[in-house]
Amino acid sequence: MNTSLAIAVAQINPVVGDLAGNSRLILDAMAEAQAGGARLLLTPELSLCGYPPEDLLLRPDFFEACQSAVEALARQTGDMAVIVGLPDFDEYGRYNAAAVLRHGRVVAHCRKQRLPNYEVFDEKRYFDAATEPCVFELDGVRCGLLICADLWGPAPAEGLVRAGAELILAINASPCHLGKQQERYAVARARVAETGLPVLYANMVGGQDELVFDGASFAMQSDSTLAWQAASFESNVTVLNFDAGRWAAAPITPLRSVEDEAYTAMVVGVRDYLGKNGFPGAIIGLSGGVDSALTLAVAVDALGADRVRAVMMPSPYTAQMSLDDAADMARRLGVRYDILPIEPAMKTFQGMLAEQFEGLAEDTTEENLQSRIRGMLLMALSNKTGSIVLTTGNKSEMATGYATLYGDMAGGFAVLKDLYKTLVYRVSRWRNERSEVMPVNIIERPPSAELKPDQVDQDTLPPYEILDAIIEAYMERDESPREIVAQGYDEAIVRRTVTMLKRNEYKRRQAPVGIRLTRRGFGRDWRYPITARYQDPY
Repeated sequence: MNTSLAIAVAQINPVVGDLAGNSRLILDAMAEAQAGGARLLLTPELSLCGYPPEDLLLRPDFFEACQSAVEALARQTGDMAVIVGLPDFDEYGRYNAAAVLRHGRVVAHCRKQRLPNYEVFDEKRYFDAATEPCVFELDGVRCGLLICADLWGPAPAEGLVRAGAELILAINASPCHLGKQQERYAVARARVAETGLPVLYANMVGGQDELVFDGASFAMQSDSTLAWQAASFESNVTVLNFDAGRWAAAPITPLRSVEDEAYTAMVVGVRDYLGKNGFPGAIIGLSGGVDSALTLAVAVDALGADRVRAVMMPSPYTAQMSLDDAADMARRLGVRYDILPIEPAMKTFQGMLAEQFEGLAEDTTEENLQSRIRGMLLMALSNKTGSIVLTTGNKSEMATGYATLYGDMAGGFAVLKDLYKTLVYRVSRWRNERSEVMPVNIIERPPSAELKPDQVDQDTLPPYEILDAIIEAYMERDESPREIVAQGYDEAIVRRTVTMLKRNEYKRRQAPVGIRLTRRGFGRDWRYPITARYQDPY
């Protein structure tokens, strides 16, 4: 091969349904790519309409609007070719597709062959599968185009080889979960080994509801070595040179640590959820505990201190250390900090319910009232200001139901929803190593809801190291309790944990949407029935 081709990758952050805004992003990327000497520009999967459009794809008018938008884009192209992802249709079906634009028109179409229907993906609900490979020639290079999941199995890439491709281009809307980039590398290496062709993997960035796209686009040589690695979670346009069958030397950005990846994904998720939905700011109930502290740090890094408000709502059971640490952290971050004691409301509710509760012992009812008073105050502030309440519950709590409906679960966006408590501590320490925004007491003291005297989480929950491992095995890997016990975990603790997880599905269905960080979060990819009598094998 004696030809060369300059190819630009656009890691852009579209908004679902914003065809005009997304078209401007693509046009800006076109201008930057052209200025960098590119002859071909790749944009991500469904870049024109954003991903995932979900049930917008059931509307014929949505397909028609996308078709009009891509035709308008095509009219603004010149000699540089541009690949744009969009939903396409004909008399036979609806497709997840890409259009190749050049010289003012659409010169080729590519349609997705493998429709993922696992994890967060539901594409068989919306699309029909194509069967034909897509290969086009530009400056003497025969480029084969794949769309996301097409790269994750051998058949579509083999079809490109049979059609004469010399290079595999893969456009993606691949949401992150911790450690996913290594999985992408493994898939790309498998396709390289099977086809002998180099690969260019272009991915989307940004937050879309509970999903966060990390970008992390890369190029791989035909010998499976990494030729280029883009920075993750950042919008950018990069021009790469493909010459004589190989990628020219390009920067390889090191991958982030697990803690860095989790924290950055949460920052992007908060920034885009509020920004794309037009919320002016965020309100957080700051308790002096590690969960609300980490949530506050994420919010400030995402939005800036001027858009974040922290509210301490002490009860008679709130420790002085919690009051001191919360005030200290608010001062360090420079956010507005208000104190709203809840004891007057507690007394009012006690009086209102005294006759109803007469002769009954105090229990979690009184504890939950405290949480619900706090939730009511936060939501009142949200209603009055328009700012959204960020809830602070973590994945361990969501799994076991260690959270109060209409209390600490009250809010609009759950930042830590898919972060285990053990990871909460690791990520908090990582953030404090960058700059000490959290008083050390917050990270080192035993966790407590502070709803009764001398309360700690381990009064009612197993140690988090054990709890999180059991939840991960059962929920993310679908291991049976019998298999988990065989790994050395106490059977009584396994039984109790699995029972708590299943019993609290009704709570999770009422929880706010939250950022997905693991392979399986409590959201789009967890669809267990609330009413069910299946008994796991022990």
